[in-house]
Amino acid sequence: MHDAPPIQERGEAWLAEAGLRPTRQRIALAALLVGDGQDRHVTAESLFEAASRAGEKVSLATVYNTLKAFCDAGLVREVVVDGSKSYFDTNMSDHPHFFWEDRMELTDAPADQLEISRLPNAPEGAEISKVDVVIRLRRR
Repeated sequence: MHDAPPIQERGEAWLAEAGLRPTRQRIALAALLVGDGQDRHVTAESLFEAASRAGEKVSLATVYNTLKAFCDAGLVREVVVDGSKSYFDTNMSDHPHFFWEDRMELTDAPADQLEISRLPNAPEGAEISKVDVVIRLRRR
């Protein structure tokens, strides 16, 4: 048995569940994402900053590549707010989001209050794989 801190152990377990190779950078980023057991929404830039504050030596390109690997493995979901801004959500359940325009922050919206009664038919030869709901907010 090794003496890894619980936060790091949670990160390692999260990677193992998805069958991802536990590299030093992946473990460090996983620990930042799920080590405290809380769901979060991050951008690549905000995760890079958190890693830097934690003393982790990781490049922004590595953070982008690692988040893509986490998405491909089903560990995080990418939520695209506009064409230039992606957030990565550790909560994999189906749920809507609030996007706070003044803070450029993504938060969970209450799923039990969302009701979608009808969707348009998918074009021929296609099927709907998922529906992302992002509700934009601004302060009055």
